[in-house]
Amino acid sequence: MDPEQALQWVTTRIRPYFPATRITGIAVGNEVFTGGDTALMTNLVPAMDSIHAALAQLGLDQYIHVSTPSSLAVLSESYPPSTSCFRGELAAIMPQFLQFLASTRAPFWINAYPYFAFKDEPNNISLDYVLFNPNLGMVDPYTKLHYDNMLYAQVDAVIFAMARMGFGGLEVRVSETGWPSKGDENEVGATVENAATYNKNLLRRQLANEGTPLRPNMRLEVYLFALFNEDMKPGPTSERNYGLFQPDETMVYNVGLSALSSVSSTSTASISLTSSATTQVERMGYQSLVYWMFVYLLAFQLLSRRPF
Repeated sequence: MDPEQALQWVTTRIRPYFPATRITGIAVGNEVFTGGDTALMTNLVPAMDSIHAALAQLGLDQYIHVSTPSSLAVLSESYPPSTSCFRGELAAIMPQFLQFLASTRAPFWINAYPYFAFKDEPNNISLDYVLFNPNLGMVDPYTKLHYDNMLYAQVDAVIFAMARMGFGGLEVRVSETGWPSKGDENEVGATVENAATYNKNLLRRQLANEGTPLRPNMRLEVYLFALFNEDMKPGPTSERNYGLFQPDETMVYNVGLSALSSVSSTSTASISLTSSATTQVERMGYQSLVYWMFVYLLAFQLLSRRPF
């Protein structure tokens, strides 16, 4: 929250690397609104204000947005999308946060995982619907909008919730989504086949510049989680198995970037991969692999006729 500390952080952590590194956003915290720490929640927007002010002081605010990723648990209702609203306990802080996003033209970031919904109700939710496979989908009874996948419905639910607070014009971006390739016995659907299908189908839609049914002409920006499996992460087995690669640099499964590039030569889309892998990955050649992944994606973008 201290403007001087925020300026020092941006001066040392951001300015020396920009624009050589393509930094487009700073995430202040992660899923703070559903973390249960009320003090942290109270401090969030003032901290974001300080970071944004520091960027503005250095002339970087027009290039780098400041936001914070939220989980879908910020919504008390999400189905059908048009009925969604934010949880009652967020009624005081959410307008403050949304006003910050509106005034700085920053997006609302959401961590959205259709896998969790399917795992909890595999008998009631179509696997094809959550994997972007051909299916009958669902129709919102109030808007008559047709959804052929759950991720787009989740994003539109957030848009409707913001509109109920008077901020319907804000952009929503998916800061995390993915599918685990392995899970415990009770983690239904966590397989290599399903993970490959989800990510391949998602990337195809990204390369097609798709928008959601509510905003069909605005491309939905999505960050795929994750580049590496996090083999030291606690919790269920699925938590350690969202990556395209193992920590030893071997491929978990082929997401098909080469095949996708051959059928998407006119796309203006870019592909974004995220990872929160720890120092063990660095010890096993992380930097080398990230470098070559970057070179590959850059070459892919050039082939797609998109200026970097």
